Amino acid sequence: MSILIRRFAAKLCPPKLILKSCCSDLLATVRHHSSIGAATGLYGFDHLKAPKGFQRFVDEAIQRSGELVADIASMPSSAEVIRAMDEISNTVCSVVDSAELCRHTHPDREFVEEANKASMRINEYLHYLNTNHILYEAVKRAELEGHLLNKEAQRAAHHLRADFERGGIHLCAEKLDRVNQLNIEISQLCREFNENIITNPGSVDIFPSSRIPKQLHHSVKPIYRPASVTSSESLRTSKTIKEKGFQITTDPHTLSSILQLTSDDEVRKMAYIQGNSAPHANLSVLDKLIVARNELAQLMGHRHYAEFAVKPNMASSPKVVMSFLQEMSTMVRPSADEEFETIRDFKREKCGKMFLDLEPWDEAYYTAMMKSSAFNLDSSVVASYFPLHQCIEGLKMLVQSLFGATFCSIPLAPGESWHPDVLKMSLHHPEEGDLGYLYLDLYSRKGKYPGCAHFAIKGGRKVSEAEYQLPVVALVCNFSGSRDSSNVRLNHWEVETLFHEFGHALHSLLSRTDYQHFSGTRVVLDLAETPSNLFEYYAWDYRVLRTFARHYSTGEVIPEKLVESMQNARKMFAATELQRQIFYAIIDQTIFGEQSIPPKDTSSIVADLKNKYTSWKHAEGTHWHSRFNHLLNYGAGYYTYLYAKCFAATIWQKLCQEDPLSLIAGTALRTKLLQHGGAKEPADMLKDLVGDDVLKYSNGGIVPNISSLCHEMKLTGK
Repeated sequence: MSILIRRFAAKLCPPKLILKSCCSDLLATVRHHSSIGAATGLYGFDHLKAPKGFQRFVDEAIQRSGELVADIASMPSSAEVIRAMDEISNTVCSVVDSAELCRHTHPDREFVEEANKASMRINEYLHYLNTNHILYEAVKRAELEGHLLNKEAQRAAHHLRADFERGGIHLCAEKLDRVNQLNIEISQLCREFNENIITNPGSVDIFPSSRIPKQLHHSVKPIYRPASVTSSESLRTSKTIKEKGFQITTDPHTLSSILQLTSDDEVRKMAYIQGNSAPHANLSVLDKLIVARNELAQLMGHRHYAEFAVKPNMASSPKVVMSFLQEMSTMVRPSADEEFETIRDFKREKCGKMFLDLEPWDEAYYTAMMKSSAFNLDSSVVASYFPLHQCIEGLKMLVQSLFGATFCSIPLAPGESWHPDVLKMSLHHPEEGDLGYLYLDLYSRKGKYPGCAHFAIKGGRKVSEAEYQLPVVALVCNFSGSRDSSNVRLNHWEVETLFHEFGHALHSLLSRTDYQHFSGTRVVLDLAETPSNLFEYYAWDYRVLRTFARHYSTGEVIPEKLVESMQNARKMFAATELQRQIFYAIIDQTIFGEQSIPPKDTSSIVADLKNKYTSWKHAEGTHWHSRFNHLLNYGAGYYTYLYAKCFAATIWQKLCQEDPLSLIAGTALRTKLLQHGGAKEPADMLKDLVGDDVLKYSNGGIVPNISSLCHEMKLTGK
């Protein structure tokens, strides 16, 4: 990651966004915008009217940045230096972030290829900026003259200097060259890892077709093989008889459905083993990534990569992180063990065998069955209350209630959109005017980024006393359905995901920092997921749901008893799910931590940790972590999801729970946390919002207070 670009790859979902009138039904907005407004390029950038425009976009960013570098050398004012540094960052970010969004979502291969080229070129240029001693010396001088700067500028100077040094600029030429080589190698390995996940999701053939439930037929591919002929009549005919089966592509989404809905345990086993054994090539990619990151960290004066990665965060060291994870593990273990025994007893009861054990491919199937049995839940019935357009209306209502602001649908200019399904909204405040702009790209399609994520396009920043650059973000999801929005209904986990991503979007849109370097989600990693985790609570609270969750056909408001059943089902195996997240975080810390000699293979590490920290078996030969792409963007940082869960639980209970639609609570949330982005110390913001006991200091670092989360989950640790 560049020292000039503080970017946050907002959700790769853990395994598991009133002076203007607004259209009451967002998704009914006219989709054909070719005749509206002046022509522009992708995301409003004039350069991006055609794929080749990315070349000129990069050229001009490099030219403008070069001019600023030259100017900085002769700038007498520290404030001017920091402002010019932020303009360089803003100029380069506009290319990096646009290319990133285009690479993941554009249906035109030529656009994607040009975005890839632009991404590589601008990253090469970043190596030049990151090792530019003119910039480094200017930033050091500005930090020393901090008394001449306001507080945010002082913080920017300090962070820029520290980020330069994390890039190795203070090293001798030989070491710096090696750091640059390693950063390029790491970037290439991360890209290869992701490409392998997409190109090789794995598959398994199942015969006969009757072994796959009918509700899954839409997600599997029909296949045929010669059938064995037994009857004499068939032997007398020359007609070839074929047996129908299905090929299951074991990508995470399909695999999850198969494991949850298929009663045939052999089918579940085959799908589980195949899905957790692909792509095999990523084992060697991950090994190379670990070695490269470890060498990089040691060149930077750290013992290992986890130490290097955690140092700038609130936690400050892997020792603090592991202490936190161990405390969480100890707290959750008794309840998780009880849940395991309950699931095993249920399986034995259903199968009529006393000594039958639980297998890894059993969990999703039996827990879903138990939830359905205990609470009479039918996922299709739940989904009937969550038409997508109503969920969007719910988000708009939430913003109005909490912040007094309104999301207004606005037309896209010709060339601005990358797909006919894309919609655009402005976030408008009656007193402050437009606060920012949000693109929505919510439907799945071939070639699109398969998960859900928030992409920054422009960060907010103060351009002058009279002008503010408004933030622009995109919220990307992959909900199944046609372009006829009336047919799109969400499962509740999809509603929760939508609210999570919306939390990220609001963090960006409500940010009002002087520098885009600190805009929105550009914060320390162990704070970044807090707003998104907080907004998940709104997706579960009946007082919120009743304002928008209505039956797609009858218009009936979602029954309170149904929501209570959903909430109880959620709590039913909550300890098991929390234990899983702790296990993932410990894997992440371990493989990027102290390296053994000779190195231990990652599959053995994962198997050992699973046996130590969970009650569940490891399936021999599987390597689930070979498509755990959080190891790339969150290398040694997956623990931050758990930090966020703890912080969000405290904020919800102390500030929001009494009245989740309170303007008072929303105003506090905005003015004390969201609007500051990364411009203030995260601990100070959290304490100002909900009090000192939201966190505690431990071994030179900061950890969340886990009591609110434990209270919520009724964990005692006994």
